[in-house]
Amino acid sequence: MNQQQRLNRVLELISERGNVSIADVSETLAVSTATARRDLNTLADQRLVTRTHGGASALGSGYELPLQYKIARQADAKLAIARAVEALIDPGSTVGMNGGTTVTEVARALGRSERMRSIAGEPGVTIVTNALNIAFESSVRENIKIVVTGGVPRRQSYELIGPLVSASLRDFSLDVAVLGVDGLTAEFGATTLHEGEADASRHIAAVARRVVVAADQTKIGRSTFARIGSLETVDVLVTDAPLPARVAAQFDKASVDVVVAPPVR
Repeated sequence: MNQQQRLNRVLELISERGNVSIADVSETLAVSTATARRDLNTLADQRLVTRTHGGASALGSGYELPLQYKIARQADAKLAIARAVEALIDPGSTVGMNGGTTVTEVARALGRSERMRSIAGEPGVTIVTNALNIAFESSVRENIKIVVTGGVPRRQSYELIGPLVSASLRDFSLDVAVLGVDGLTAEFGATTLHEGEADASRHIAAVARRVVVAADQTKIGRSTFARIGSLETVDVLVTDAPLPARVAAQFDKASVDVVVAPPVR
């Protein structure tokens, strides 16, 4: 395990537990206490955690991993979900996207898709997004037309938020919205950690004829702080594992089609 992988794992531990000790890190990662101490100091220097006597803690109760530290989590599941979402999108479609690692993989899948080839100079797909990383990566793809909303960037996720997002979308009509979420339940619907991102995602969904949520199994049955919309606002869930029977019945009652992505081979 290299240093970046260790830092990712330490941040995951702090995200899950709220705080860790040097001994916790040393035991969990099977490294020396000196290495554990250096890794905690590195994260504290980057202002990603608060250093405490003998360990480190999350910056606050609503702690959120920065995007660059989420990329390795559930990587195979996200690739599988991205391929399944790509298969649901018709060539020539206009697709709204919020941010997050799973939706970023969907954008990459669209960029690589043979079905989305440019024909006679026309784009194979148009992506409308508030995510700066998706816009940057996709801008080099000849088959993708990129439209970026207005807004103020949030450094944890690279997403644009604020009233300029809704103002940008006011005159748009999208074929489909592909949304990443931090939680999805029958009771609270689609949720995320930040109210500004929830508002932006809600506006993207509002101008789309179909809403697809791309979420791995760790997000199902979990609710987080800010609500994007009720379960009834979701048309399709693409995930990586079958839902438990009770949850599947709830989603069926809300008329949500569930697509389980085949594993990556």
